[in-house]
Amino acid sequence: MTPLDLAGYLIAGLMTAVALWRMPAALWGDEDDRRRRALWGCYAGFAAALWTKTRVVRIGLNDSSVTDLSVLIKHYTATVAILAILSYIVAIYGQYADAGDVPRHVRFARLIQQVAAKASVATLVLLTVLFFTVVDRSVPSDRFVADHAGQWGATLYMSVFYLYLGTASAVCAYQWALATASAGLRRLRIGLGMMTFAMFIGVGYTVSRTLFLWVSVIDPPSEAFALDFDQITEASQVVLFAFFAVGASIPALSNVRRRAKLWRAQVRLHALWYELMAAFPDQPFDPPASLVRELTRFGTPADLRIDRWAADIADAVEKLRHYAPDTLLAAAEAAAEAAAEATAAAAGRERTGPLTDAYWIKAALAAHGDGAVPGDAAAVGTQHATDQDGEVAWLVRVAAAYRTVTAQRARQVLESSAAAATAATAAAKEQTA
Repeated sequence: MTPLDLAGYLIAGLMTAVALWRMPAALWGDEDDRRRRALWGCYAGFAAALWTKTRVVRIGLNDSSVTDLSVLIKHYTATVAILAILSYIVAIYGQYADAGDVPRHVRFARLIQQVAAKASVATLVLLTVLFFTVVDRSVPSDRFVADHAGQWGATLYMSVFYLYLGTASAVCAYQWALATASAGLRRLRIGLGMMTFAMFIGVGYTVSRTLFLWVSVIDPPSEAFALDFDQITEASQVVLFAFFAVGASIPALSNVRRRAKLWRAQVRLHALWYELMAAFPDQPFDPPASLVRELTRFGTPADLRIDRWAADIADAVEKLRHYAPDTLLAAAEAAAEAAAEATAAAAGRERTGPLTDAYWIKAALAAHGDGAVPGDAAAVGTQHATDQDGEVAWLVRVAAAYRTVTAQRARQVLESSAAAATAATAAAKEQTA
């Protein structure tokens, strides 16, 4: 295997990874995610095209009953990918709500919108006709351009595809160069700059190959020169897709940290949420499931799921207040302070609050499980979160503390609160008497 073959596998794998990464948002997003779907279609199309260029797939398809089939499939998938990226360009730059003169780049995007689909269909039809009529496919080829250099049929066929590919590359380079100049965020500027550079490579790739093929018709090159030229331009295309894949991913990397944070929050909240939902099964939208099942519910975005869980936990705690004795909060606070003293930790609501809430919830669940008769709402600890993120962060700490509270310890807290309630009742009677 040559270094170029290895690079082909790596870049195909990279583009496939990007396509898989972007797939959930594209397939399960709402109507506002049309731009993501178009961009994902570009990734998926180019990933398929790149796999047809890898050595094993290329040779297998070329030696099939349809000679040089990999070339046709590659151009089909690449054409679809190009249409997708042009649709993305239109979706991004074709909208302009302000009154007055429409900017030039917007007019240009709208023009592309009018011709892109028709040009793509015409390209696919013309490629198919030329492939089965004028291209010499008597012998399977390994490097199509090098093996067919000097043949007018293959030159005409490739020129049609390169005209489409080169025009699309120039359009993307133009729009992304303008966007790079006006981008405010550094990561967006870097990503757009890399994508612009990739498209300039694409323009150079198509122009150089087209010139090579037509010059070869007039003056056929040696096999060694044709193979060297093919490998050099193929290497440039590997660089092109590397810059394109990385550049298109950089602006989205800002969401990776938040997605990872949401994923960790789901993992940490699940046990607490699951036990509360098991106690009140009518509370959640869907029956509570295992952690793996919840994490693979791709139909619901992670941030929305976390918000629902936070609301479910808050509602369940509100219901538990009617089953817990009013003295339970004091007993939970005492237990949390005792645990803090045992570990030489500083006391205070910020330190012991999560453990207090954990003791309270665990003990209240025990009271509910014992069949306590619902009554007036008992006191419960308060946390001073100012927004949804703050509330989730607090619940994550409560859930972490909840995992440390054993059922036996929770029942001891419940019993001590019941004893305190009994003592308070007896003291009240003595004062009344």
